This record gives sequence, C-alpha cells and structure tokens, in this order.
Amino acid sequence: MGRNLVVPAKASETLLDIARRYDVGYSEIKAANPDVDLWLPKEGSLVVVPTRYVLPQAPRKGVVINLAEMRLYYFPESPTAQPSTVVTHPIGIGREGWSTPLGRTSVISKKKNPTWVPPESIRAEHAADGDPLPKIVPPGPDNPLGKFAMRLGMPGYLIHGTNRPWGVGMRVSHGCIRLYPEDILSLFNQVKVGTPVNIVYQPFKAGLKDGILYLEAHAPLPELENSEQGGLTSMVAAIVAVTEKPVPEINWELAKRTTADRTGIATQVSGVGDGNSLSRADRDAGNEW
Repeated sequence: MGRNLVVPAKASETLLDIARRYDVGYSEIKAANPDVDLWLPKEGSLVVVPTRYVLPQAPRKGVVINLAEMRLYYFPESPTAQPSTVVTHPIGIGREGWSTPLGRTSVISKKKNPTWVPPESIRAEHAADGDPLPKIVPPGPDNPLGKFAMRLGMPGYLIHGTNRPWGVGMRVSHGCIRLYPEDILSLFNQVKVGTPVNIVYQPFKAGLKDGILYLEAHAPLPELENSEQGGLTSMVAAIVAVTEKPVPEINWELAKRTTADRTGIATQVSGVGDGNSLSRADRDAGNEW
C-alpha cells in the first residue's frame, strides 16, 4: 500500500523533521537515505521518504507490530460489504537488554493522562546513572508515557505516546511501544479494549500488487536473528510465502541487492528489467514511485 516519495529538503530542516511530517520514524528515514546528512541535509537535496509498505505476513485483524521495521499496523473492523482498510504508524521499541517481546496479546485497558510508576529495575538503572526517578511520575511534560497509554495483556508492557518524539523509530524504551503524540491520539480513539495485538519479527516482507512482486528488507535485530538462516534464505522464504503461482521475470539480482542494502524501501523486484526501481528522471523530478 502507499507510494514512496522523493521530496526536496528545506532550509534549516533535518531528516527527522521530514520523517515526522510524513509519519516515518528515525530508522526508516535514515536507512532510506544513507548518503544524506541526518542533521544538516543541504537545502534542495532530494530525500527518499519510504511510504510504500508491504503488509506483514500475519492475520489482518487488530494491531500487528513488526519489530524489524519499527512499525505498527492497525486493521479496523469493517462491515463485510466495505473494503478493508489499514492504518500504519512508526514506533519506538525496546533497546537491547530490554527487548519488546514477541507474541499475541490484546489491549486490556486504556488511560488518558496516565501516571507512570517506574518498576524498581528501571529506578535502579537510573539511580546508577546519576538520574534518580521518583516512585510516581504524574501526568505532564515529564511523563515518558505521553498523554495516552494502552496496556497490553503482557504484564508491564504498553502502547503509549512520548514526551520525546524524536525517539520514534529508535530502540530507546524499556520494552514498551512508543508513538508520535499525534499518532497515539488517533490510535487511542480508534482501538477498543479487547483488540488483539500480534507482535512479530519480519525483517523481510514480500507482497504482490497487480501481479508485481515487491520486496522490503530491514536491518536485523541481533537478539532475534536465527543464526541458522542467512539473509538470502530468509528473503527467499518471504517471497515463497506470498507466491502461490509463479511470478514472471523476478529479478533475483535486484532481490539480492535489496537484501544486502536493507534500506527498508519497498522495491519492485519483478518486471523491472535492469533493476532500477527509481529512475534518475523520477528522482530529479521529485515524483512518487
């Protein structure tokens, strides 16, 4: 779904400013633009905004979170006569040592203007760093949960906002899932208590649209990698999972390059001939593709 964009950077604008404007996270904008300065892109320099998404291989129901791409997908309930829709937002996840867990759960409660009660393990960590935390953090600008929080059935884990939005798209939390303030407001108003939540790890995603095969490859999370499977094996498995019928003209060299580059850009890998998913003309014109 969606379309990738190429936009010119404005004066005094960082890649993070562009990312938030298009609802993209830190890791996504950085991976898609490895040759652009994150903090000081030159005015007028062309920035790839990866806003075409291959849906994760998971039941399209409730909330699906793919840790590899640091992105959340919400599939609202809809009458059978209506076309299905999907809402997607970037997220921040748990850092190494505090990994966000995989598995199925559900939203068990929702709270506006939540109070944060830091676990003793987190208070001890902050104290050791010379940054002691109070036992209770009331609602307000210093509360890391932001203005809205949804508690999961996994004890201790939440989907919530943040008072530090630049951390969206990074591994900075103690396992909870963070969203931009504007995104958690929207999601909080849509998601009901009891909504299923499925947390998966899929660094490679493949999908078909109008007979065209797309491949998306993301940087691995070391603690979740299968040492017995290399990147190419996982990539091929992702393609096989969605291709019940043969797809003509798969460009395997481009698929291998996409796997190696791990830019997170949904790349057309069938019917592309020379393997250029973004032509120079498109890039120069600032077109969608």
